[in-house]
Amino acid sequence: MSKQDDIKLLRINYLRGPNIWTYRPVLEVWLDLGGLEDFPSNLLPGFNERLVALLPALLEHHCGVGERGGFLQRLHEGTWLGHVLEHVVIELLNLSDMPTGFGQTRSTSQRGVYRMVFRARDEQVARTALAEGHRLLTAAINKQPYGAADVQAAVEKIRAKVDDCYLGPSTAAIVAAATDRRIPHIRLNDGNLVQLGYGARQHRIWTAETDLTSAIAEGIAHDKDLTKSLLATCGVPVPEGQIVGNAQEAWEAAEDIGLPVVVKPSDGNHGRGVSLDLNTRDEVEAAFRVAEPHGSEVIVERFVRGHEHRLLVVGGRVVAAARGETASVTGDGVSTVAQLVDAQLNTDPRRGHGEDFPLGPIQAANDGAVILDLQRQGLSADAIPAAGREVLIQRNGNVAIDCTDEVHPEVDYIVSLAARVVGLDIAGVDVVAQDISRPLHEQGGAIVEVNAGPGLLMHLKPAEGSPRPVGRAICDHLFPDTPDHQQPGGHSGRIPLVGITGSGETHHVARLVAWLLHLSGYYTGLACRNGLYLDQRCVDDTDCAHWEAGQRLLMNRAVQAAVFENGAETILRSGLAYDRCQVGVVTDLGGAAGLAEFDITEDGQMFKVMRSQVDVVLPDGVAVLNAADARLAEMEELCDGEVIFYGLVPDAAVIAAHRNKGGRTLYIRQDQVVLANGSTENFLPGLGKLSAWCKRRAIPEDMLLAAIAAAWALDIPLNLIGAGLNAFESTDKPAGRAD
Repeated sequence: MSKQDDIKLLRINYLRGPNIWTYRPVLEVWLDLGGLEDFPSNLLPGFNERLVALLPALLEHHCGVGERGGFLQRLHEGTWLGHVLEHVVIELLNLSDMPTGFGQTRSTSQRGVYRMVFRARDEQVARTALAEGHRLLTAAINKQPYGAADVQAAVEKIRAKVDDCYLGPSTAAIVAAATDRRIPHIRLNDGNLVQLGYGARQHRIWTAETDLTSAIAEGIAHDKDLTKSLLATCGVPVPEGQIVGNAQEAWEAAEDIGLPVVVKPSDGNHGRGVSLDLNTRDEVEAAFRVAEPHGSEVIVERFVRGHEHRLLVVGGRVVAAARGETASVTGDGVSTVAQLVDAQLNTDPRRGHGEDFPLGPIQAANDGAVILDLQRQGLSADAIPAAGREVLIQRNGNVAIDCTDEVHPEVDYIVSLAARVVGLDIAGVDVVAQDISRPLHEQGGAIVEVNAGPGLLMHLKPAEGSPRPVGRAICDHLFPDTPDHQQPGGHSGRIPLVGITGSGETHHVARLVAWLLHLSGYYTGLACRNGLYLDQRCVDDTDCAHWEAGQRLLMNRAVQAAVFENGAETILRSGLAYDRCQVGVVTDLGGAAGLAEFDITEDGQMFKVMRSQVDVVLPDGVAVLNAADARLAEMEELCDGEVIFYGLVPDAAVIAAHRNKGGRTLYIRQDQVVLANGSTENFLPGLGKLSAWCKRRAIPEDMLLAAIAAAWALDIPLNLIGAGLNAFESTDKPAGRAD
C-alpha cells in the first residue's frame, strides 16, 4: 500500500431536505478507497490503536451493533475505511459541541467506491468537519505525525465555523422549541433571521424579535426618556430623571432630583456607560463623560436602591426572571486590580465574547464605568489592593441568577403593563427592587428600562437556578392553540402541501391539483416542470420541479396551499423542498434511465428513491398510490397517515384488498370515476364520460385519477372536483405571466 492509495473524495453533495437517507439535511460524500479497498481496518497494522488514541470517545459509538463499544468491535473485526471516515467526522462534530448521531456508508456498483452520509445542520460546518476528518484519518492510515494538539486544532476550526454559520443561542432555542412542536423552519439569511411555518401561516423571528414586534414600539424602547414618560403616565413606577447636554447640566439635574443619582445613555444597551449611586459633583460629572460616547443623549435619574432584575415578557405575561449580582475582587497584596479581574472574574465560564456567554469579560483598564467606580474607591486598574480588601468592580450587567418563581403577582402585573404600554410583544424589562417577591410600591422599587429584542441566554443558561423554556414561550406566543389557529395546520404553522413524484407525466397531476385548490379558495402556489405559478399566474416559465423553486413558494406569505412536482433527480440531488406534506402522490416506480450519475441503473432501485415522498406524509395526511404496481403498493406500510389507492380497473387485487379493510380507493367503471370508501361507492359528479375528457385535454386517465384522489384527500367537495375538472383547460404554455 502506498501514499497514493489514500481515500479520494470524488463528489460532495448537500441534501437540504428529506431524502433517501433521512428526513433531515445530510452531507453526501462519494468516496474512492482505491487500494484501501483491499485493506479493511483489521489489516492495517497499528491503525486501530492509532485512531482510538486520537479519538478515545469512539468507544461511545454504538454503530450497527447497538451498544457502547459497537464501533470499536467493528474496527477490530474489520470494517472498510469509508465507514471509519463516517465515524471520525461524527466524533469531531461531537467534540465541537454539534452532536451528530446519524451517519451511513454504503457501497456502490463500482468497486471501492462508497457513498457516505452524515447529519449536517449547516453545509459549511459539515464540509469543514469532513475536511478535518479526512485529514485525521489519512494521518492515522499513513502513520503521519498527528497528535492531541492536532485533534484540538481540528475541533477549534470546526467550532469557529459553527460560530460563523450556525444560529445564535437565543434563536437556536426558539427554533429547537419549534421543532419540538413540529413547526417547520427556514433560515432566511446567514444570520438569525428565521421563518417558522410555511406560506401564509408563517411567522418570522430575528433572535427575540418577531414579525409581531412593532417598529414604533422598538423606537419607543430605544428612547429611554420617552419610555419613562409613557410608563409614568400609566401609573408604572419609574425613577424621575432629566436629559442633560453637558457635565454641568448633569450636576444641576442631580441637585434637582436629589442624591444619589444614576447617569446613563438615553439609548444605550447592555449596561454600557451606566454609573450608579453617584453622590458628589465630581462623580456625576465624570459619569457624564463615561455615558456620553454610548448614546445620542445622557440622562440623569434618581438612584433606586436594590438588586437589578431582568424580567422577560412574552405575549403579555412574564415567563422568566433573573437577578443581578455585583462583581468584586479580593486583593492579595501582589496583583493589580486588572490582574485580579482577569484571575477572579474573567475566568468565570459564564464570561466570554459572543452570544454563547451570558456575561461579557470585564476590561478594567478600558471600561469607563469600572474606572469611575475604582476612582471612587481611591484605586485604578494598575493599583495593588491590600491583601483581603474587597474591591467593587461592577455594579450592574451581571444578571444571571434565576428568580422566576419568586416574582410577586403585582410585580408581574406592573412589568406586563410596561411591555403593553411600550407596545412590545416580547420585552426585557429591567426592574430594580430589594426583594422581587414583594410589591414594588412597598419597597420603593421601579422599572428602569424596557428593552426590545432582549437576550435569552441568561434565562436559558442561568449561573444559578433552573433554565426556563423561553424558546417554547415564544413559539406558543406566535402559534397559540386558540380558535383562530384551529384550522388544519394552523397551530403548527403549516399550509396544505401536495407532493407528486413519478417518472411519467406528473406535471398534469400537479396542474390539476393546483387548479382544484385554486377553485376551493386557496391562493395556491405550484412548482412543476411547466414553471412556477402563483394563483394560476406563471411567474417563471422554466422547469421549476426542483428544491429552489419549492422554497420560493414556502417563503411566500401569500401562498395558502402549494403543490410540488418532484422528479427522482430532485430527490437524489437536493432532497424535498418541505419537511412534511399533507398529501404525497407516487404514480410509478420507473425512471431509472438517466440516473446513472446516482448509481441507479434499473427500476428496481427506484423504490428507495420514491418512498421519500411517502415517508414525509403527516400522520393526519394521505398518501395516494397507484395500485397497478404491486411494489408501489408496499409503500402503504411506510405511510404515517392514510392511504388512497387508485387504478384503472375495479377488480385489481390491491384495490380489492384495500376496500376490504375499509380504505378509500378510486377506479373506473362505465367510463366514469368511482370513489369507494370501503364497500360504499359513488360516481364522481359532474365530470361526464372520462374518455372524452381525457382525449380532449390530452391527459392520461391514470394521471387524472391521481389528481382526483389527491383532491379527495384534501377534502375538496366532490361536486367541486367534478365541476372544476370540467372547467380545466390543459396547456403546456404559461397561463398568463405576472408583471
